[in-house]
Amino acid sequence: MKEVSYALFVLAIGVGISLASQAGINAQLRLALASPIQAAFFSFLVGTLLLGAIMLIQGEALPSWREASAIPWWAWLGGFLGAFNIAMTIYLVPQLGAVALTVSVVCGQLLAALLYDQYGMLGYPKLEISASRMLGAVFLLLGVIMVARK
Repeated sequence: MKEVSYALFVLAIGVGISLASQAGINAQLRLALASPIQAAFFSFLVGTLLLGAIMLIQGEALPSWREASAIPWWAWLGGFLGAFNIAMTIYLVPQLGAVALTVSVVCGQLLAALLYDQYGMLGYPKLEISASRMLGAVFLLLGVIMVARK
């Protein structure tokens, strides 16, 4: 594995903090709106408006129809997965709590990441599963079991 700046890991930890914060924030939005789907919709709407404003400020042009049609069909599923993630997080956070939800989500991410790396799927570089990676996944799964117990 190539040498990576520690600043990138700090940034990734910041993403994790924002995800844990987003779950609680969106759960509060759900309480105010009394609907997890409405809460997810308005969460995405705010994010979409922000990204649209940033695109306009940066002067980025939208892709042409020809460029957009050349993109693999599955590459458009990111928005669907994002909507699923937000809606399910809004639904699950009041039932599981922050720790159990976060560890479960990270466990799912790690299991998928191991598969994607092993086979070089979705554009990831092919990195074979090692004993230490498997051991880490087992420890994370044990962590999910431990934090799920009250």
